[in-house]
Amino acid sequence: MPFVPVLHAELIKIRTLRSLLGALGAVVLVTGLFSALAGLDSGAGEEDFDPLFSAFFGVSFGQIAAVAFGATAVSSEFHGGGLRATLAAVPRRGHWFAAKAVAVAVPVLAVGLIAGGVSLAVGKAVLGADANGLTWAKSLRGVIGCALYLTLMALLAAGLTALLRSGVATLSILIPFLLIVSFVVGGVSGTVADFLPDKAGQVVFHQTWNGSLGPWTGLAVTALWAAGALLAGAWSVRHRDA
Repeated sequence: MPFVPVLHAELIKIRTLRSLLGALGAVVLVTGLFSALAGLDSGAGEEDFDPLFSAFFGVSFGQIAAVAFGATAVSSEFHGGGLRATLAAVPRRGHWFAAKAVAVAVPVLAVGLIAGGVSLAVGKAVLGADANGLTWAKSLRGVIGCALYLTLMALLAAGLTALLRSGVATLSILIPFLLIVSFVVGGVSGTVADFLPDKAGQVVFHQTWNGSLGPWTGLAVTALWAAGALLAGAWSVRHRDA
């Protein structure tokens, strides 16, 4: 079967699962909400105040919804013999998994752009005069970076779910990692911690940075993590029984 019809079928699956649509909506809602809360307690006036990071602070929490979306989109295939039915229609397993990855990436990328725009607008409104240092170029970088970062984290979750064959296992690993490990190492730079997938990618939300990576090289590191997870997931799909 050609790739386009397979992709179309995978996008239909996403549109018909309410939990997936809810996760996409939660990306925008959670990101905007926590960016507003961060703006209320931004620490403006302090020497290390970063208005760009304050405006996009909600992405740290919105990514949980993106991760849940990626994990659920793949884990749904492992319930009730869904994957066997899918592979009966699309025998080329790598072909199917590539379509699944694109079907995960496209809606998250679109929603990520919306979430980035909402986060920026809400953050600037709450910060008021403290957001005057945000230039057009930095704001655009933040919005685009938001979309790319959320997409990569969703793909990381999708690949890990295909490897583990469990959305619960994936979320049990990634959510504590993002909410605990990331904050523990958040103040440590110039070390191997700079190359963790979330910490590397979130450099794009900082006006200035002191670590080993810049905004786009940081996203490239996150992309490598996502690519590694997808390759591992593809290997699992190709070599393990459905």
